[in-house]
Amino acid sequence: MVRIYTDEIINAVCKNIADRKGVSPSEVEAQLAWDEQYGFTAEVWVQGRSQYLVEANLLEAIEQYMYTQYNRRVFRSQITLDADEEFWADIAD
Repeated sequence: MVRIYTDEIINAVCKNIADRKGVSPSEVEAQLAWDEQYGFTAEVWVQGRSQYLVEANLLEAIEQYMYTQYNRRVFRSQITLDADEEFWADIAD
């Protein structure tokens, strides 16, 4: 099992959104959140506009990040998000 923490999850989200919007990852800001109604979410800002991402978007970003950064093909069913004082994602083998 591999575990990635808050910084890498945010990097995954920023890279994913940057690819979608055609901007540099450094132009994207992201903040992770969790609440009982919506589960895991992120608010991202690109060029002065904000957008909310749901858990499925976060899992997609992590899938792509694992492939591009670790050369590892993972599927959503292998990823478990969790949080206490910080966020992390466990990726099963």
